Amino acid sequence: MSDKTFQNPILPNGADPWMIKHTDGSYYLAVTLGNRIDLRRSSSMAGLAEAEPVTVWTPEPEGPYSRNLWAPELHYIEDCWYIYYTANDGGGDDTRRVCVLQLQGEDPLTDEWVFRGAVNTAYAGLDGTVLPHRGELYFFYSGYGHFPDYGSAIYAAKMVNPWTLTGTDVLISAPTEAWEKQGGMAINEGPVFLRRNEKIFLIFSASATWSDDYCLGMTSISENADLLDPSAWEKHQGPVFFKNPEQGVFAPGHNSFTVSPDGSEDWIVYHAYSYSEAEMKRSEGSNRSTRMQKIHWSEDGTPDFGIPVAANEWISVPSGE
Repeated sequence: MSDKTFQNPILPNGADPWMIKHTDGSYYLAVTLGNRIDLRRSSSMAGLAEAEPVTVWTPEPEGPYSRNLWAPELHYIEDCWYIYYTANDGGGDDTRRVCVLQLQGEDPLTDEWVFRGAVNTAYAGLDGTVLPHRGELYFFYSGYGHFPDYGSAIYAAKMVNPWTLTGTDVLISAPTEAWEKQGGMAINEGPVFLRRNEKIFLIFSASATWSDDYCLGMTSISENADLLDPSAWEKHQGPVFFKNPEQGVFAPGHNSFTVSPDGSEDWIVYHAYSYSEAEMKRSEGSNRSTRMQKIHWSEDGTPDFGIPVAANEWISVPSGE
């Protein structure tokens, strides 16, 4: 133990963690809270654990998309801040949409956020994220609508601005294998990206979030390919990050990626349970804790996520902290 180490989890209750490093070196963190959106800010990744959360958005009680606020993501696009989050009006999955807030100012914690509306996706869905690529914006999300074949799949479309899609929503990845169907639901959700070696790696969460076997899968594409060509994506066989029951880590998933303060390391930030589904009845949003650990790169140029680090194991802080 030293001031150069930390322990997981960094937040005891923090589902769907989204951590980013801004151009000024500040780190931001958001997690699912259900009825509001909070942001934390710190000069270091480990410091986010102690940063005071600031509520930046609470919807009007009877306003549009005012309930079940999930998976907020903070993005800096074309010199402006945006938050993408999932919400509905209290109905079922068919009423769930990805909504967009735009910041009127420069400081995400103190300036005013304006509701831009729900993204015009072809399907009801959740977990929307934006991928800037070669001067254009692409929107990826987890879309519903194909029961009983699958509960959700990853779709993508081009954007004309940060809250409006154009053209066709293209199916990128559907849950077709057994490892994507654990917990009684066939699920691909939570898309997020890594770029390296002239490739784009799309990492997604698979299976039901309440299952011990909730995990991460991966599909990839050349930077030179058409991102909306499903045949250009190559799906990895089997999960790339999954439970570590020997160390008490279950259902790791719904992650984000960031870099160390000096830019030399890539880190994964994810949630997991500290107990198996057989040990305690789980409810949405409860007892999923936020964790982070360094990832590595294989000789073939693909990311190597390793295994989830045991809770309370001392971990070296990110390089440059």
